[in-house]
Amino acid sequence: MPRSVPLRRLLVALLLSCTVLVSTTACGSDDDNGGSASSSASPSGTSSAEAQKFAKTRFVANAGLAAGATYQWIVKPYRAGKFKKGADGRTFALVKAGLAGGFAYNRLKAASENAKGDPLLSKAVAPLTAGIASLKGMATKLRNGEFGDGDVGAFESVINDIKDAGKSAGAEVQDKVPSTSQLSG
Repeated sequence: MPRSVPLRRLLVALLLSCTVLVSTTACGSDDDNGGSASSSASPSGTSSAEAQKFAKTRFVANAGLAAGATYQWIVKPYRAGKFKKGADGRTFALVKAGLAGGFAYNRLKAASENAKGDPLLSKAVAPLTAGIASLKGMATKLRNGEFGDGDVGAFESVINDIKDAGKSAGAEVQDKVPSTSQLSG
């Protein structure tokens, strides 16, 4: 009897493998000439109209994630005194804040790139690129515990400016707190 169980598992695995193989070949090209692997494997570029269509959506998503990360893991713990010497959980709060700072900077850079796809949004966000660039070293300052009132103010200022720019261009940004796996990710 013990011999039939491994054989049964082998047959099930073989059947599933064949099913996957058949389904992937069934999803091939619908071209009349049969299509070649190179033509179906080459990616098609996104048209400028398509990029422009989703520019505001991507901007709102990226800016919202940056705003949520900044508030949740930098501003809120700072105001609660988690970054002060001797505070309970200070090291962990600083590490999370450092990750959040890097994440927020990355998402703000992505949001400013997304804004370039929409004429109105690009005009509103263009003056903010210097402010975004000024946040580049903040993650390191956070991780090292060299973070102060001016640094928190800089993060809040840039986030509020991005939110205002989005609102003026018809792309209102709402805070969206990213998961901790997204921060490290």
